[in-house]
Amino acid sequence: VYRSIKKQLDLTQQQQNFLMAVTHELKTPIAIAKLNLETLLKRSLDTGQQEKILSNTLQEANRLNGLCSNILLSSQIESNAVKPNKELVNLSNIVTNSIENFKKRFPNITLESNIKEDVHLNGEHFLLEIVINNLVDNAIKYNKYKKPLIVELYSNTDKVVLKVKDEGIGINDNQKSKLFTKFYRVQNEATRTTKGTGLGLYLCKKIVILHNGNITVTNNKPQGVIFEVTFSI
Repeated sequence: VYRSIKKQLDLTQQQQNFLMAVTHELKTPIAIAKLNLETLLKRSLDTGQQEKILSNTLQEANRLNGLCSNILLSSQIESNAVKPNKELVNLSNIVTNSIENFKKRFPNITLESNIKEDVHLNGEHFLLEIVINNLVDNAIKYNKYKKPLIVELYSNTDKVVLKVKDEGIGINDNQKSKLFTKFYRVQNEATRTTKGTGLGLYLCKKIVILHNGNITVTNNKPQGVIFEVTFSI
């Protein structure tokens, strides 16, 4: 009885934390986009300034769209409504495009890549893109020391391997097994400074499983972590 009650209380607390986090995550891009549009309406700006503001607004809109996609997909997975529309996709192109988008969004971040060309996989483009985006976004969030991030993709005769390496704050061993739990986030809502809803890594694992793959997290040297996704081919 105690274990059952404790599990329910923990889930309730995680859901409350999620609501707190998602409220902030939703309001921030909306507020920035609103401010940018008000600036365009009230001020006479040159073409360069207008393009910069519009580009920033588009980035916030994409961020909001990504958050909504994560929430919707999480709900669909819970109800077993997600069945990947698999086809042969060029994973190399998906990873490369994702990296280029992150470089535009975070010009101050050093994002390095080692992508083998023409790595193909039988999967759904949209879902695989979510995995890549969530892993890179997660690495950027916890890149406290502003060290380079490295994304690797390669394949051999029987598997495709995707790695996202960072030299950030790292993860305690006792937390690694909880990382892929829905709503789980390191630290608590009162002390946490990083953005997020606790859905990113949860979705990564669910999507990888739907593609007959596996995802693990290990320590990087000298610091940080390595997320490794392996797909059988």
